[in-house]
Amino acid sequence: MDATELRELQAPLKERYREDPSRALITLRANAELDGLGISCKVETGRAVVEAGLHPATGGDGSLACSGDMLLEALVACSGVTLRAVATSLGLEIRGGTVRAEGDLDFRGTLGVDKTAPVGFQSIRLSFDLDTDASEEELATLRKLTERYCVVYQTLRTPPEIEVRLA
Repeated sequence: MDATELRELQAPLKERYREDPSRALITLRANAELDGLGISCKVETGRAVVEAGLHPATGGDGSLACSGDMLLEALVACSGVTLRAVATSLGLEIRGGTVRAEGDLDFRGTLGVDKTAPVGFQSIRLSFDLDTDASEEELATLRKLTERYCVVYQTLRTPPEIEVRLA
């Protein structure tokens, strides 16, 4: 896809959202099933069912997906797609590359070993290694716009209000 095709694809959507902003508000959903077998849940991804369970650092055997890994995977997926879309829009050729996310966790927090240890990631590093001839200035713009428009990145940077219900 080139910049013209991307603009043609997105133009009617952008116009629809300008005319009626309420049409741009979409509720995404994720579901998991707790089947009573072990400490795990089955997450519907839209393409397959992924069984998530305990990380080995919390007692898991490593055979199930870890939700922390899944969070980082969502970040690399979203930022990779966003980077591609931005590069396409800017007319920058990205021949290939990799997107990597690493995050640091202190498992004492999630296991309740130390009440002062935080639960969750203390830091996350997102990096792109790109095969491109783009200039430093073009890469700076690409980075800035990727950060601006990546849904997962922005959600992590500015967390939304979360409501939890238990029935």
